Amino acid sequence: MSSDKVQKFDVIVIGGGAAGLMCAITSGNRGRRVLLLEKMPEVGKKILISGGGRCNFTNIGAAPDRYVSGNRHFCKSALRQYTQQDFINLVEKHGIAYHEKKLGQLFCDESAKQITEMLLNEAETAGVHIWCDAPAKQVRKTEAGFAISLDGQDIEAENIVIASGGLSIPKIGATDFAHRVAASFDLQLTELKPGLVPFTFDQDDMARFQGLTGVSADVEVSIGKVKFRENVLFTHKGVSGPAILQISSYWTTGDVVKVDFLPDEDLFEALKEARKEYPKSSVKKQLLP
Repeated sequence: MSSDKVQKFDVIVIGGGAAGLMCAITSGNRGRRVLLLEKMPEVGKKILISGGGRCNFTNIGAAPDRYVSGNRHFCKSALRQYTQQDFINLVEKHGIAYHEKKLGQLFCDESAKQITEMLLNEAETAGVHIWCDAPAKQVRKTEAGFAISLDGQDIEAENIVIASGGLSIPKIGATDFAHRVAASFDLQLTELKPGLVPFTFDQDDMARFQGLTGVSADVEVSIGKVKFRENVLFTHKGVSGPAILQISSYWTTGDVVKVDFLPDEDLFEALKEARKEYPKSSVKKQLLP
């Protein structure tokens, strides 16, 4: 395609999820001509399924030490520049009712669709152009910036942002596109491993715990010194729930995950007290006919 027919933008954002939409909105509000590319028929697919369809859109207790990162200082600067209260203010500006569910987690009262609509409205106000069903095929460097190949069309921008996510949920469009682009530019890649995921049982554990499928409990899970206090949920494949999803980001092959089902009790002390109250003799009398 000849250069006079190539559409040019100041910023092109690849990926129409929460991160991509926020990036495009911020760039548009700073006076940039912005294009957002989304490979799926609509933006925000992951937003719509988050929080059980009600979108856990932020946490009032968000802090740098709650994030896993190779550069801890990045989280500090990012959270200072845009706080959870900033997003709460945005939600309230759009009249979206919400509630705190547990441990500072904020959910929409009605539907996650409200968050997607809010971001689309903000993108329109910021002048962001959104193209859906527009998967980026290739990114290459040019003298003026970058060129992106689409099906039968090239577009250019001084700056691009790849916000296409990871490999978590292929059914809603997750691919390794960002990793392939990074590799093509000889950028250093860290080891890929699952994070925020459930654990699956092997055959023996499946047989032991299958009767607990559907059971949820408040627990404390830990790997070494890392601990989380939240709910665990037994599923037909293993264990899930907020506690498991959080600790999974710290798990590596061979690590032991400990689950404390009595996090508020000192079990050893409780057993000692029980022994005082029920001496061996009386216990035997109660247990034996």
